[in-house]
Amino acid sequence: MNEDRFTGAAKEVKGEIKKQAGDLTGDRDLEASGRADKAEGKIDKFAGKVKDFLRGGRS
Repeated sequence: MNEDRFTGAAKEVKGEIKKQAGDLTGDRDLEASGRADKAEGKIDKFAGKVKDFLRGGRS
């Protein structure tokens, strides 16, 4: 596993927390920011999987 996968997972968790906090407080900007962070995390995790695959690792 490479750093991109760990970074992506952390961003997903951070995004989910921000999204939930925004939903609970009614702060739509915070909720949208959380959704963006979560999406960015998914992209990072996918990039990490691709890199692992290209290096001959298992995904």
